[in-house]
Formats: sequence, C-alpha cells, structure tokens
Amino acid sequence: MELHGYFRSSASYRVRLGLNLKGLRYDYRPVNLLKGEQRGDDYRQLNPQGLVPALVDGDSVLTQSLAILEWLDEVHPEPALLPADPVERARIRALAYNPACDIQPIQNLRVLRYLQSEYGISDEQKKGWIQHWIHEGFGALERQLDPKPFAAGEQPGLFECCLVPQIYSAERFGMDIAEYPAIHRISQACAEIPAFVEARPEKQPDSTL
Repeated sequence: MELHGYFRSSASYRVRLGLNLKGLRYDYRPVNLLKGEQRGDDYRQLNPQGLVPALVDGDSVLTQSLAILEWLDEVHPEPALLPADPVERARIRALAYNPACDIQPIQNLRVLRYLQSEYGISDEQKKGWIQHWIHEGFGALERQLDPKPFAAGEQPGLFECCLVPQIYSAERFGMDIAEYPAIHRISQACAEIPAFVEARPEKQPDSTL
C-alpha cells in the first residue's frame, strides 16, 4: 500500500493511525500542501478533489480519511476500530465525527487561506477562529466520554484516530487540553502506544522538508 499525505494534515494523520493500529505496512508518499502539490495534475489523477490523503492498494485508490478507516476495518478486521454492537458502533462514529467532520474541516489550510485572502483576517484572528471551534467541539465531547481508558473501552479505535490529530492541532495553536480531563486522559493513554507515537507528524519524513 501507498499512503499519499502530508505530515501535518489531520486527515492523513488519522489514516496513519489506523494503518499503524492494524499493523499494516505502507510506503509513504509526501504531498506538500504548502507548495500546492495536491493541486497538480499527477496528484489529481489519484484524487480529483485535490485533498489528502489518498491510499493506493493495488489497483484501488481510496480517498476521504473516514472512508479509508472503515475500509481498513472491513478488509483487515482485527484489531477492530469499531465495536461489534450496532448501537456502540453508532456511538463511536458520532464521537469520531465531532473532530473529523465538525471541527477540522472549518480550520483546514484551504479554509484558513480563504479567510485570509478574501476577508483579510490576521494571524491572531485566525488563531482565535481555530481555538473557538475546537473549544466548541471539545466541550461537547467532554460531556459524552465515559471514564474508560478509551471511548470504546480498553483499546483505542476509530474515535482516537480522529481525536488525537485534533489534539495535536489544538496544542499547536496554543490550547491547553488539560482543561478537558477526559480528553486529556485519552491523549496521555495514546501517547504510550507505539502506533500513536510513530504516527506523530514530527516522525514523518516530510516534516523536515
């Protein structure tokens, strides 16, 4: 498999985590978002949206991080990213969609660049925008999390694949997640797991380019 992504992309980070938790080997193909490589003709042959990540498996090209993670769970079912019980599966999906669908999309690079180019927001206003929406999402999550090691029980899964990249973004923009004890507890637990350590942005080859 080949994973085309960017080291600091939350969506790419999610998929790295899923692949690592499954113990799957892959070749990493950097796509530099700051240089606009995602908009190049070669990359758009893989993903016409011009977004990362794209996962290539043989003749198949998979896009959209959540779709990729669910595909991984179907094709490589152990260890599972989602619980077996349908109600629990829906609960975990709902938790995962908070950072992946509600928080991150409105603070990604193309949205922030649009706000700056079209509305002239300053770097400080950009930071405030990001922090506001993370606080909104994390506040809701904090009320929904049980006092378990992870959202689904004893092992990390889909939710943690989506939460940890959002925590990285929050800390990058000056937020202290310790004010969210349940989220902070999960973050600390994940930090002890090799699959999460190896997926961190600074561990990726393009982090130094």
